[in-house]
Amino acid sequence: MTEIDETTRTELEAAVFRRLVSHLRGRTDVQNIDLMNMAGFCRNCLSNWLKDAADAKGIPLSKDASREHVYGMPYEAWKRLHQAEANPEQQAAFAKAQPHS
Repeated sequence: MTEIDETTRTELEAAVFRRLVSHLRGRTDVQNIDLMNMAGFCRNCLSNWLKDAADAKGIPLSKDASREHVYGMPYEAWKRLHQAEANPEQQAAFAKAQPHS
């Protein structure tokens, strides 16, 4: 992608982000803890990264607004509708995957 200009690269990356967010909105069966255990990031991470990017540009974006953008609805509503309690195996995998000091 070295021959692609900066604007086009940014547009492509933005399209990929939008597609990823859309995909995750459709896969409500995939729990955040499973994403964390398998990939090391989840929907909350994406929303935090979005907020970090807005902060770096001096654009006001609240944590709630960034989560709503990623989840497609208020976070509390998404949790109520789609988030299951993590089972012991998921919790153990999460604890094992966390960096230790």
